[in-house]
Amino acid sequence: MILQKTDSELLSDYKTSGRLEVIGELYKRYTSLVLGVCLKYLKDREEAKDAVMQVFEKLIADLRTHEVTHFRGWLYVATRNHCLMQLRSKKGKFKEDISALRVENQFLLHPEPETELEDNLEKLKKCIEKLADEQQQCVRLFYLEEKCYREIETITQFDFNQVKSFIQNGKRNLKSCMEKHG
Repeated sequence: MILQKTDSELLSDYKTSGRLEVIGELYKRYTSLVLGVCLKYLKDREEAKDAVMQVFEKLIADLRTHEVTHFRGWLYVATRNHCLMQLRSKKGKFKEDISALRVENQFLLHPEPETELEDNLEKLKKCIEKLADEQQQCVRLFYLEEKCYREIETITQFDFNQVKSFIQNGKRNLKSCMEKHG
């Protein structure tokens, strides 16, 4: 009987048979976990419910091709990644609209002569180059590439506190350098 099988047995059964009832049983067991993760990241109940369905639909294909030993942990990571991808795609669309408005408003409210702007950009570039390598790397990722602390952690292999420290110290050093150079 399908209800008495462990997750590993269900996964093995699904890989060999492809029966959707197996996915249905996993859905029953883990819907609340997946919904909780989706709510945590997406912060919207309807979006989270949609994401739950998308995650389980994706499992139909993924479980046939991936070797999964600890289903609960694997499902958690797959769900988190799904939500982060949704947020990232949403952020991109939203950011394009906001960035254009911000740049336009910045020039309308605080017009700078072109040469002054170019000078400031050149000073900023030189000041960034004067930062310690770790600060420079983290500052570029955070401010120029708009990565979050966790993404910077992954890219640089620095721990969270190091990333935070490099960004804060880099920002302070940049400010000091910019003030010093006019």
